[in-house]
Amino acid sequence: MNLARYIDHTNLNPAATADDIRKLCAEAREYGFASVCVNSSRVPLAASLLEGSTVAVCCVVGFPLGAMSSEAKAFEARTAAAGGASEIDMVINVGLLKDGDAKAVEDDIRAVVEAVPKAAVKVIIETCLLTREEKIAACRIAEAAGAKFVKTSTGFSTGGATVEDVRLMRDSVSAAVKVKASGGIRDAAAARAMIEAGAERLGTSRSIAICREAAEKEI
Repeated sequence: MNLARYIDHTNLNPAATADDIRKLCAEAREYGFASVCVNSSRVPLAASLLEGSTVAVCCVVGFPLGAMSSEAKAFEARTAAAGGASEIDMVINVGLLKDGDAKAVEDDIRAVVEAVPKAAVKVIIETCLLTREEKIAACRIAEAAGAKFVKTSTGFSTGGATVEDVRLMRDSVSAAVKVKASGGIRDAAAARAMIEAGAERLGTSRSIAICREAAEKEI
């Protein structure tokens, strides 16, 4: 299994320097990762470094809390897309979901989807904060709002991706929507388990170690 093609090579460290992003992009070119995932201020640099390659630029929006206004999320997404991002990983408004206000959650996601019509929007539902019923609801709302992916986690909250959550998310959306597992994926076995559970994309900052281990162990 070529794990690299599933991976969004990620550096969302707030202290990441320009040199760190240059390294990230060079590694992404070398290994053939699906994308690099960066904060919005680093999108133009990443886009310039990856021009002409097969590696996409992914940007997080409303990260990591998701509790800002829809207008702020839409503005950040639009700015990121203008700077060269073709994928947007936005964080759901968890509080609105827990209020039971499905319309407000859907409107929040749709504001981002409509702000970047040419970009693939991935909706981070932050599974560690949700009940089973809320996870299912979040996935269905994201699909209704036009998202291309549902994603498990930011990696900045109380937990990351689990195989069980990936399976549940895969079962909660149609074949038109993909699943991204992110947060706590630290080795090749875990990466493969997520893919076998239904994930079509993985977010990790341990991409190189995972790919090297997979090559060594033929995972």
